[in-house]
Amino acid sequence: MKTLVIAAVLPALLLMIYIYRKDKIEKEPANLIIKLVIFGGLTVISAVILELTGSWILGRFYDDEETAYKIIENFVIVAGAEEGGKYFILKRKTWNSPEFNYSYDAVVYAVAVSLGFATVENILYVVTGGFGVAIVRALLSVPGHAVFAVYMGYYYGVAKKASVNGRISAEESNRTMAYIIPVFLHGFYDFCLSMQSGKFIGIFLVFDILMVVSAARKVNKLSANDAPLSEQPYYSDYM
Repeated sequence: MKTLVIAAVLPALLLMIYIYRKDKIEKEPANLIIKLVIFGGLTVISAVILELTGSWILGRFYDDEETAYKIIENFVIVAGAEEGGKYFILKRKTWNSPEFNYSYDAVVYAVAVSLGFATVENILYVVTGGFGVAIVRALLSVPGHAVFAVYMGYYYGVAKKASVNGRISAEESNRTMAYIIPVFLHGFYDFCLSMQSGKFIGIFLVFDILMVVSAARKVNKLSANDAPLSEQPYYSDYM
């Protein structure tokens, strides 16, 4: 059991270390990161409640093998609930924090929340499924959550920068995008897998590779161009 828990936690820990080390100018305090990870993990509870309730309601209208069922389940119920919980914690715990003063901070915060969720979810799956499940999820599910978080953090950071510069409409639109884009990516990711066909597995693999490469490039660019939010104009070259 102990070995399985370690196997479940290790992928998220390594990804968090990677993202944290990319914060080269002003490291975020460990207590804040730990708090975000813990609260991110707790959103598993709200996600389970919303997903069970949503799936039950959806099942009253569609058979679970219908494409419409899978679209609504993956995009609206699962992705909506999970990314919504993450975004709620992210904004509640960081938006007004004095520590949120550099552009790359948003990515660190979003990834911390998301990997907190991914860690708890992974433990639940791995403890019951064993090492085979641990390997698959280490390669797919946990990195997937991290990638969704990079996009959430990207738009969240743009929104904060817009707020600092007094651009209210830009702040609101980018905060919306910080939720909508991860929901779309998460929903499409899960939908492709739920279709259980060779065609959709092929689409999934291409999508996953492109998404990971794009997120990695975005992290590198944001890290290299990190600067105080107060010193950045809203329209920045690297954004």
